[in-house]
Amino acid sequence: MRLTAMTDYSMRLLMYLGNRRERLCTIAEVARAHGISEPHLMKITHRLAQAGWVETIRGKNGGMRLAREPEQISLGAVVRDMENDLAIVACLGGQTDCVLVGQCKLTGIMQGALDQFLTHLDRYTLADILPAKVADQTNSQRTVTGLERSSEITASLTSPSTSEIT
Repeated sequence: MRLTAMTDYSMRLLMYLGNRRERLCTIAEVARAHGISEPHLMKITHRLAQAGWVETIRGKNGGMRLAREPEQISLGAVVRDMENDLAIVACLGGQTDCVLVGQCKLTGIMQGALDQFLTHLDRYTLADILPAKVADQTNSQRTVTGLERSSEITASLTSPSTSEIT
């Protein structure tokens, strides 16, 4: 089973918006960031907005943002909304032209696999796939700077002095 590019791009769009909660984002900027065509991304945005995952604002200063908190956006629900056909085998999609209908146990096994796949995705939200925010940028910068200074001091202590070379 393989999810469509639409679902893949939907997840990318949601992650992009989830990382930029403080402002509206444009289709053009997301398209550039992920190398997706703007018309394709427009279609995805429209579908996500219809499903209630994204809020869009028209106009000169318009854009889009998440319509819900990341913790309220189930990955399984997004996949269900974005995929047109989750039938792993033809008989799950309603096709009844198979000569094995009523005799084959494959349908039930495949349905169970699909159910477990979606149930697994339901355990996770957009918040689970967003990168962790650094609580205090200044402290992390000090740590890096401090490490750099330590290594410089270590390097200068281990290098020979001019009196040892001559």
